[in-house]
Amino acid sequence: MDIIESDLNIKGRKFAIILSRFNEFIGSQLLEGALDCLSKKGVKDDNIVLIKVPGAFEIPIAAEKLAETGKYSVIICLGAVIRGGTPHFEYVAGAAATGIQTVSLKYGIPVVFGILTTDNVEQAIERASTKKMNKGWDAAMTAIEMGCLMDKIENKQG
Repeated sequence: MDIIESDLNIKGRKFAIILSRFNEFIGSQLLEGALDCLSKKGVKDDNIVLIKVPGAFEIPIAAEKLAETGKYSVIICLGAVIRGGTPHFEYVAGAAATGIQTVSLKYGIPVVFGILTTDNVEQAIERASTKKMNKGWDAAMTAIEMGCLMDKIENKQG
């Protein structure tokens, strides 16, 4: 039995991060966690591009444009959609998730869903904390692992 798994090798990888400006007080902490992770794992600043979009709903179109270029090994999508008193939450969160998945499958590259979808601000703050768990850090680790894994799967098939 062959086992294919990531060795977390970042050599030659370029990362794109898309950050929603809506709920920026949360998004900025997610970005801080993601950049900290990438830096600690050896990714150089010149191998990272940051794209800022108005909200989570706009993330998929930016991800598609980035994927079309073929320049990036992985795209990390960061933001926060916090439930309010209307169905707006479901539409935005659902469209962002579906759009991100569609881009990933269409282009065959990992497009990591690092968008918090929480019931309240407190949950978002907890998940974006730089002291406890930071889902931006988690998204960056997923990006590193999946970027490497995709290469290993491709090389195994060839």
